[in-house]
Amino acid sequence: MMTTVPDILNAAILIVDDQEPNVSLLEQLLREAGYTCVASTMNPEEVCALHSKNSYDLILLDLQMPGMDGFQVMEGLKLITSDSYLPVLVVTVEPEHKLRALQVGAKDFVAKPFDLVEVMLRINNMLEVRLLYKRLENYSRELEQTVQDRTGELLRSNMQLTQEIEERRKAEASLQTTYTEINVLKNRLQAENICLQQEVARQYNFGEIIGHSKALAQVFSHVEQVAPMNATVLLQGETGTGKGVVARAIHSRSSRKGRPLITVDCTTLPATLVESELFGRERGAFTGAGDRQIGRFELADGGTIFLDEIGEMPLELQSKLLRVIQDGEFERLGSPRTIKTDVRIIAATNRNLAEEVRKGTFREDLFYRLNVFPITMPPLRQRKDDIPLLVNHFVNKFNHKIGKQIENISKETLNTLEEYHWPGNVRELESVIERAVIMSPGSSLQVLDRFDTFRKAEEPAGEDIRALVELEHDHVLQVLLKTGWRIEGKNGAAMLLGLNSSTLRARMRKYGIVRP
Repeated sequence: MMTTVPDILNAAILIVDDQEPNVSLLEQLLREAGYTCVASTMNPEEVCALHSKNSYDLILLDLQMPGMDGFQVMEGLKLITSDSYLPVLVVTVEPEHKLRALQVGAKDFVAKPFDLVEVMLRINNMLEVRLLYKRLENYSRELEQTVQDRTGELLRSNMQLTQEIEERRKAEASLQTTYTEINVLKNRLQAENICLQQEVARQYNFGEIIGHSKALAQVFSHVEQVAPMNATVLLQGETGTGKGVVARAIHSRSSRKGRPLITVDCTTLPATLVESELFGRERGAFTGAGDRQIGRFELADGGTIFLDEIGEMPLELQSKLLRVIQDGEFERLGSPRTIKTDVRIIAATNRNLAEEVRKGTFREDLFYRLNVFPITMPPLRQRKDDIPLLVNHFVNKFNHKIGKQIENISKETLNTLEEYHWPGNVRELESVIERAVIMSPGSSLQVLDRFDTFRKAEEPAGEDIRALVELEHDHVLQVLLKTGWRIEGKNGAAMLLGLNSSTLRARMRKYGIVRP
């Protein structure tokens, strides 16, 4: 009853997707893997007719298609499928569609963007099960025919009675063994589905957050706990660790997800305009204020406001922010009318706000209001296990964006990336991979950056190893000198460091780096 490799490679497969690049990618992937019977269609209305004619062993079905979506296609397949097994592997980018597809009858799912290894593994596993079902059906028909033949012979000759009974007993024993194998496989698939559903609920719904390290799992757990609440969240961590991504994950999993998420980058707003940007202004409130402006808190009413780099907010405005948090009200500049607003606040900072409170640059009462539910984002150097996943994710992303076909990443390249201490964290890694994809001439990723500030893991740390802050100071200064103090632009220091220009200027102020 074992399914062989040739059986799997000769299985009939149908790809259904309205996007030609996806169809081409999957066709190429399957043919290169050795599959010989691969068909495709971009018209979902043809699927039922094609399946009736060709009886496919596996249908790779995209859920989001115009005119007729994947769920409608599955309903149609149910009507024409004689057995209970629906050989559908759905492809989707929407996390909430996965559980629904499994409930409707799909046997498995693949998330977009594709992880090629995962796609091939899931296709192989599904085909093993499907071919086992088909073989069982054929075996049952053969057995039924055998029983009929033997019964006829019994009527013609009682002498063969004993022999026929023995043959039937053997056949039934073989059938029982087969059914036992099916039950074991069915139980295994059910257990895998339960695990997959738990993973969907626990991990994959976080969308842009890539990783499975213990440090990141703790962040996922905190997000699940606080997202349904209206509690204020303070995201802490170094620049580039993904605080903005976590803020979006919290908002998307909250009851406010149907309302806007308004982001305010406190480092990019001029000090003279911060108040009017946050709370709005009336016409003529100050020189140059020609028109009324609606503030960010007013725009976020009913939704969420994300205050990025809250530690940069001027001290004189912190009391007004505290009032909004406490009372949910404010006034536009130049207006005596009090405006009520209902917003959830998520703040982020790369500073130690407790230390800023001690220095007198940040209000203590505001800090306690913001620090209701703190989440600390781990730096990339503390989640090295996630680097291969991130590299694959960024390579796939920039392959599609740039039109390249980088397929191989050497172990040596991954080792180099894992040994670097990544002062710019995930943002710096993304920038490095984008440059590498652009500059790699073939199908193998070539990272040409020279990481001259990192220390290999096997080298012992001694008393001469400088603090991370000092290393980052020297690294930023070195890149500025290399670029001739040019901050912005294609070859500017911000791009080389994988930072926004405003973030780089904030770092320069923090470390006291001034051009001579």
